[in-house]
Parts: sequence; C-alpha cells; structure tokens
Amino acid sequence: MFPESDQTRRDLKRAALAAACIVAGILGIGVYVRLSEASNLKTWTRQTQLPTVALVFASADYKNQVLALPGTLQAYYDAKIYAQVPGYVHAFYKDIGTHVRKGDVLAIVDTPELDQQVTQARADLSSATSALKLSAVTASRWEDLLRQDAVARQDVDVKEADLAAKTDALKSAKANLDRLLATKQFSRIVAPFDGIVTGRAVDVGALVGNSTSGNPLFTVSDIHALRLYVDVPQSYTSQLASGMAVSLTVPEYSGKRFAAKLVSTSGAISSQTSTMLVQFEVENREGLLKPGSFAQVNLTIPGMVTMLQLPASVLIFRAAGLQVATVDPKGHVTMKPITVGVDLGTTVLVASGLTVGDRVVNNPPDSLSNGDRVNVLAHGS
Repeated sequence: MFPESDQTRRDLKRAALAAACIVAGILGIGVYVRLSEASNLKTWTRQTQLPTVALVFASADYKNQVLALPGTLQAYYDAKIYAQVPGYVHAFYKDIGTHVRKGDVLAIVDTPELDQQVTQARADLSSATSALKLSAVTASRWEDLLRQDAVARQDVDVKEADLAAKTDALKSAKANLDRLLATKQFSRIVAPFDGIVTGRAVDVGALVGNSTSGNPLFTVSDIHALRLYVDVPQSYTSQLASGMAVSLTVPEYSGKRFAAKLVSTSGAISSQTSTMLVQFEVENREGLLKPGSFAQVNLTIPGMVTMLQLPASVLIFRAAGLQVATVDPKGHVTMKPITVGVDLGTTVLVASGLTVGDRVVNNPPDSLSNGDRVNVLAHGS
C-alpha cells in the first residue's frame, strides 16, 4: 500500500507543477499582450500628436528663366487739348471713340471779345495807313521846299522823323492784327495727329479759357502702336538688350499673346523699389490693345545664375526673417533662412539658403519650430 501512496503523491505533484506552469504561461502571455498593446498605444499616441506635413522639393531643372512681370500700356502719342482762346463752345464734332485725322476739326469756340479786338485792330491799321500816307506827302513837299531854300533843314528833318514814326506805327498795327488773326485760328480746335478721341470734357455753350488748369477739352491718342512700361528687378537688368523680344497678355483676351520689343530703358535703378523702368513697343494695327490697360509681360532671361524654384506657400515670415522648414529623412525639422531673388507671385526664385533636393514643408503650421518631429504625408495621400 505505501509504495502506491508515494507514487500517487508524486503524480499529484507533477500534475500540480504542470498546472502551475500552464497558469504561469497563460499569465505571461497575457502580460506580454497587454504590455505590447500598451506600447503600441503609446507609439500611436505619439504619432498622432505629431503634425503631418506635405513636402515639396527645391528644383532648378530649367535653362531659361521666364519672368511674369506686371506692365502698363500707354498710347504711343497722347495729346491733351486745351482751349487757347477764351469764349463759348459753339459746337463739337468728334466724340469719344471717334477716329480722327490730323487737322480734323474737333470743336469751334465763339470768341466775341476776340472778334472785337480784331475789329479794333483793323481800324487801327487803317488809321495808321492814312497817317503814314499824309506824313509821306508832307515829307515829300518839305523836301521840295528845301531844294528851293524856302525852309530850314531842321524843319525837313522833323517831317522825315514823323514819317519814320508813322511807318513804324503802321508796322505795329499790322503785327497786332496778324497776332489777333493767328489767335483767332485757335477758335477751331483740331486734331494734332491721326488717332482716336479717348476723352471729351466739353459741351455746347460751355465757357472755356486759355488755361491748362482743369480737365482738357479733348484727349487724342495715337494707338497704332503702344508703349509698354515694365519695372524690371535690378538682378535682371544686365541681361536686357535693345530689340529684345517679349510676349504679353491682357485680361480681356485670355490665352492670346502679343509680341513686343524693347526700345529703351530709364538707365537708373529706383531706390524705393530696386527696379529699372523699361519701355517696350507693341504693334496695335488691329486696335485690340487699349491704352491704360494692365498687361502681364513674359520676359525670358537667358544665361542667368540658376535659382531654386519653390511655391510661395512654403515661406515663413517671422521676426528672425524669411525662412522655410526642411525635413530630414528621420522626420526632424530644420528651419533655414533664405533670400528670395525674384518674387513671381505664386512661385519664388530662391537666391540663397537652399540646395537642390531639399525637402521643404509646404503650408507649414505656425507652431512649427526647429528640431520638431513631423509625419511626412505620403505622395498621393
């Protein structure tokens, strides 16, 4: 009996040990699972707390830089016409939008005061003519008397001096009449050159004067060609050359390009804008372009020092200056100060601070700082 009892006790111990091992294994597995889940939860929590950013890459894969610069179109000639004689507008014959030829009458001004001056000047000329004739006859008679020794030489000299004075008076009266008649010609307001009437600020019966203050009566513009004025950044002025070709667009003709050529520059850099004023000439035979219009000029600059191109949405404006945020392969942020060479509106050309291939954060959050970790948004997400 006793051996059997010992065997049973040994079996029971083995069974209890095995059960204990099984229970310990189950507990160990449960603890491992819980710890693993807790670790995964912490990792997920940390990752979800990190900002997720999209990246763009600094690129310089172009040979020529095309600058899109704003410009202003102006008429080739633009004349503001004022009245040169005082009076009242009798009639106007050309309205805005009318094509005119050189010498076409735009308006006529009634000049009652000037007309009276002309009448008086005619009378003065007639009087001076009569006085000259009488003085000439008198001087001739005194010359005859002198030859007969009937009068003194002094008396003849007086008569000849009077004749000279009357001659000068006649010339003065005639010059005054010619001046008034020339002024009267300005009562007819005419076009100074072929063009189009782009402005009229006068009506029938309006009182006008011989002053250039206030609005001009008419504005006549020659638009067979237009002048295009563009402010070019200083860094590109060395590449400009006379005859250089550009293209331009205007809002009213979307997709249509017009050719222009460079004709002159101001030759000076503005201290306020660091730009130089450049003048181009644009053919406008069809009359599609309008003076005063805004235009966008596409200026191709060959052979420039390569700059890196980035969207303007990457820029960070802070007290330390202009910066961009770059991300290394491990997701750490480095803030880099940059210098913008040219601002093209939606894109910028970076002159310094970056290298080709830098991973730059697009639309960076305001809270982003140097050394922060971020999640990088996968392409196509």
